[in-house]
Amino acid sequence: MIPRYTPADFAELWSSRARYAAWLEVELAACEAMEEAGHVPSGTAASLRGKNLVLDPARIEEIEKTTKHDIIAFLTHVEELAGEPARWLHLGMTSSDVLDSSLAVLLTKATDAILVRTDAFIEALVTRAMEHAKTPMIGRSHGIHAEPITFGLALAGHLAETKRARTRLRAARTEIAVGKIAGAVGTYAHLTPAIEARALGKLGLGAETVSTQVVARDRHAALFSALALLAAAIERLATNVRHWQRTEVAEAEERFTVGQKGSSAMPHKRNPIASENLCGLARVVRAAVTPALEDIALWHERDISHSSVERMIAPDATTTTAYMLDRATQLVAGLVVYPENLKKNLDKTGGLFFSEAILLALVKKGRPRQKAYELVQKSAMRAFSGDGTFRENLGADPDIQALLDPDELSRLFDLDHALAHVDVIVRRAIESE
Repeated sequence: MIPRYTPADFAELWSSRARYAAWLEVELAACEAMEEAGHVPSGTAASLRGKNLVLDPARIEEIEKTTKHDIIAFLTHVEELAGEPARWLHLGMTSSDVLDSSLAVLLTKATDAILVRTDAFIEALVTRAMEHAKTPMIGRSHGIHAEPITFGLALAGHLAETKRARTRLRAARTEIAVGKIAGAVGTYAHLTPAIEARALGKLGLGAETVSTQVVARDRHAALFSALALLAAAIERLATNVRHWQRTEVAEAEERFTVGQKGSSAMPHKRNPIASENLCGLARVVRAAVTPALEDIALWHERDISHSSVERMIAPDATTTTAYMLDRATQLVAGLVVYPENLKKNLDKTGGLFFSEAILLALVKKGRPRQKAYELVQKSAMRAFSGDGTFRENLGADPDIQALLDPDELSRLFDLDHALAHVDVIVRRAIESE
């Protein structure tokens, strides 16, 4: 990822320095496990750790120009630094033992950092949903006024979606925390399952059930899919903010800070730039899913068609998601809500959103549903065209007068009734896991 969208912890996590350090940690964990099994002289790993090796990424990449093999270049550099004890590294192992196990370490660290950010985003949504649980607004279907909701209820929907995304991400984190120290085609020809279990345990990983030469890539695809769904949840919120901030709507807007400028040409502009940024970055995260799915079908026990893909999508998708969560949390925390405009828009159609209440009342009075629908629609369409208000048109319709007296009709125009269960829904979203 470019620095503009890279949190500092992710810049470090996906650096060459961190990658090679993870490779070395896998090698040392395997070496320690082999010592315990009596395959390697006792004290070898401690001797190597005691040298406090400082790996030089530039030197490794220089060696790779000759070897055309990154793990061999890495091991050659370790031998340069550590001398004789380094000959015991990589005993019975293959490159994918190091690459897949270290990738699992890095991906679990990335996922843990994303989960921390997801928790913060959820807390911001909880706070604002509670704040506006009783702030009425019009609900929209097809972008058209439907029936009343509250602003807190709208945020509660985003909260519940994000919690589901967190659940998927937690599951994917468990699924991805798997490595292999099983040798060339995963048969432990020169190792043992016990050595693998001990080595991976030191790294906080489980062992792949049947590894072939690589960890199965459906695990990685599950993680990238979970990231995409989390990014999509953020995008849906950002899309709504963009609508709420439109001049014609003006129900809520991104906080406009001191010194901020909206346009190089138009000094009056206040644009939903964070929301638009989040919608764009969601496409980047989503774009990782198809390559991740295509990485599953490798030839036989393995090929390396997945390798080049993962070197790009693993840093890009995790880093982008982390950045999105940071920015989305700030967006929600700073969102400026305009209750007066929410009320003005709610009242814009003169109570047309009570049409279902009238329809159901007529049905309960004995009218066939479709006939009742036509009666209500007739008054609604007249109001739409500017011919009287909805309430006046209903009261003047003799067919409706015959079924609903003025008091009954007035009681049906009841906003409190329409929103009676909102508190329950918002609380359900807040308390759910």
